Amino acid sequence: MIVDVPGGKDPIAYVWGELVPGIGTAASKFSMAVYAHTTLGLREFEAARLRIAQINGCVFCLDWRTERDGVKVEDGFADAVADWRATDAFDARTRLAAEYAERYALDHHGLDEEFWSRMTDHYSQNEIVELSMSIGSWWAFGRLNHVLGLDTACMLTGGPAPSVRPTESASDRPSEGT
Repeated sequence: MIVDVPGGKDPIAYVWGELVPGIGTAASKFSMAVYAHTTLGLREFEAARLRIAQINGCVFCLDWRTERDGVKVEDGFADAVADWRATDAFDARTRLAAEYAERYALDHHGLDEEFWSRMTDHYSQNEIVELSMSIGSWWAFGRLNHVLGLDTACMLTGGPAPSVRPTESASDRPSEGT
């Protein structure tokens, strides 16, 4: 880990909440809003999130699974995301979410008319903006956690991933996987 975290302190909470509270708290609220206010289906949400986690190499993000109303994506979903071009496990929206995440992270200048035509065939403008903001959050904060070495200090312990629903207060929850 790049940052010296005092003994007994949670690395994510310390870095995000104590070292730079003016920025970290706002960033955490944005990150939590992606989970609390999404209108996207779980599979397309997780396909985009996991593809960014795979690209960033964030160990915490790779280990994380978003849960909604007690439901998570199936075992093997992450492998299908890595093979999004060829997998038969995805519908068009899920495949596009994984593709968009990859291109957003690796070739945003290559998002051409053909790609946008396919996106607008399957996603509304609101959904495209929401997916774009979600991907931006995961890309930035997952990369930040990985670069600072926080991702290996904050791996999940095998318990259920907490979920945030619009009825919960995101500001009361710790920063989740990005």
